[in-house]
Amino acid sequence: MLEEFDVEERPSSVLEEKFPNLTVIHSALKSLNTQSHSVETSDGRVFGYDKLCICSGARPKLLTQDNPYVLGIRDTDSAQEFQKRLCSAKRIVVVGNGGIALELVYEVEGCEVIWAVKDKAIGNTFFDAGAAQFLIPSLEAAKPEVAAPCKRTRYTTEEPAAGEAQTFTADRNPRGRDPTESGSALGPDWHEGIVLRGAEQVSRRVSVEYQCEVERIRTSEELLSSPQQTLSRESGSWPVYVQLTNGKTFGCDLVVSATGVVPNTEPFLRGNAFAVADNGGLRVDDHMRTSEPDVYAAGDVCTACWEPSPLWQQMRLWTQARQMGWYAGRCMVAHVLSEPIELDFCFELFSHITKFFNYKVVLLGKFNGQGLGPDHELLVRCTKGQEYVKVVLSGGRMVGAVLIGETDLEETFENLILNQMDLTPYGEELLNPNIDIEDYFD
Repeated sequence: MLEEFDVEERPSSVLEEKFPNLTVIHSALKSLNTQSHSVETSDGRVFGYDKLCICSGARPKLLTQDNPYVLGIRDTDSAQEFQKRLCSAKRIVVVGNGGIALELVYEVEGCEVIWAVKDKAIGNTFFDAGAAQFLIPSLEAAKPEVAAPCKRTRYTTEEPAAGEAQTFTADRNPRGRDPTESGSALGPDWHEGIVLRGAEQVSRRVSVEYQCEVERIRTSEELLSSPQQTLSRESGSWPVYVQLTNGKTFGCDLVVSATGVVPNTEPFLRGNAFAVADNGGLRVDDHMRTSEPDVYAAGDVCTACWEPSPLWQQMRLWTQARQMGWYAGRCMVAHVLSEPIELDFCFELFSHITKFFNYKVVLLGKFNGQGLGPDHELLVRCTKGQEYVKVVLSGGRMVGAVLIGETDLEETFENLILNQMDLTPYGEELLNPNIDIEDYFD
């Protein structure tokens, strides 16, 4: 179930030529009427439907909506805006501890980075404190000069000038763009092929502020009017100041808000009776159906409300959105043809493969012991600078794993989790580096 794939931005005409039954409409949605089975777009057109699937994703949970120095990074257009503003920045503050924050702090060069995280360790969404300690030295070391080809070619109607770096396309709306609109989702490897460099000559300088959140964001004028405010490591003046709950205040050129997302359910809710989960997503059953007839949802906009497999949980990740969309399409066809359909096998075991700090990262099952209580056991193997392996056992059976580095254990562990073999006889030998475990269990 682990799958690596490349993403390439292309004009929609490529898909329309490949699939003659497909029409792509460039417009935002104004309203949905589930009773009349119709949608109205912002340019006034109305389209009827037999089946509808909502795949509108999620939007950034910004620290504040009205501060020009606060930027959320969620899609290709906001990433392009960040690239433009970063090139003149000497210091930025990154707030958040998820995937976007992890990628940003490692990729940004030529700029001091203050990273504010609310947890005791970095990357709390994906791994534990031990894995965080394994990764921290990578922030202090120089990035390896890897001349890897850009996997993610970007579609643009303008060719870059000679010697100029390729950037995200900026011509989707030449008449100006509503700041509330979104471009296409970032997906994996979004930072490949773009220059994330600030105005300084330093390679990378990251300072992490743990267990704190943003208390207030002030302009330089507001700060001058409160002389009792103590600044941390300040010299000169900055356009914006971030006051943290640990009492420290940092001046910077830009604040990056990477504090999670909110399901993009507007304007679908207006005038309709969708059942909405506590986290704001549209509730869907095991056939990806919402509570409204003939309306399905997939990806970040929905919340899985069926009884999940003991080894699966929903996380708002690109890979999972892709699986949900694929499965929702199959369900819609099956229902039109009145054919039965089983819950897809990809929902049997949570699996995610990505890259952080230039390390391959594989997450399987209940990789952080989610919902297991205190009675589970952890086995850990760590080789500094090379690999970090953590196995989660419950009742002697493997239920989750975190693999960082080129461990080559993902297929073996995936099978051990799925077949629920009793591993009690092996004890700590399970992670003995001198035993070729993948051949042993083959």
